[in-house]
Amino acid sequence: MTLDKQSIDMYLVALASELPAPGGGSASALCGAQGAALTAMVANLTLGKKKYEQEQEICRLAACEALELKEKLQIQIERDTQAYNLVCSAFKLPKETTAEQALRSHKIAEATLAATEMPFRTMQLAQEVLRLTRSLVGRSNVNAASDLGVAALNLLCCIKGAWLNVLINLSGLKDENKAAEFLSKGRSLLEEAEKTEHEILNLVMESL
Repeated sequence: MTLDKQSIDMYLVALASELPAPGGGSASALCGAQGAALTAMVANLTLGKKKYEQEQEICRLAACEALELKEKLQIQIERDTQAYNLVCSAFKLPKETTAEQALRSHKIAEATLAATEMPFRTMQLAQEVLRLTRSLVGRSNVNAASDLGVAALNLLCCIKGAWLNVLINLSGLKDENKAAEFLSKGRSLLEEAEKTEHEILNLVMESL
């Protein structure tokens, strides 16, 4: 059974075990999935309410998009672990001959790139949700305002955690241009996420 389909108890047992994966990358994706689920919940709690008649369309779209992104982030829980396992497998390849060394080096490079792309993708997905969350502030059920705040906290945790997993892999990338691209785009994503989360929390706190 894949990590994203396990019970909470089974997943946490695996996370706490002596095995290195699942680890921080998977945990970050889970935070993102929780943030997306909460955002969808707030949108759904607004639908059908006469008081929010003018906000029905934005909430309907937000609910659908948030659920789609929740599914994608949930899949990242498993994919991040798969990417890590590929790196481990590559390092275990034989290196006795020149041909074996060349193949091993190639496989390590491939796996390291995949292990960097995976948390970066998690960052991008969580950022999409965070923008949705921001769009619901002041336009959704006030009784669930705190849930939007918790969604934002989870999403920023996801993005920051995934960013750490991008950074730890950068030194292993053979393509310096690709590494520089990850660094530049990742910093921009993080900066925007921190700003958006700050805005959401301030507005939520003011409404409580």
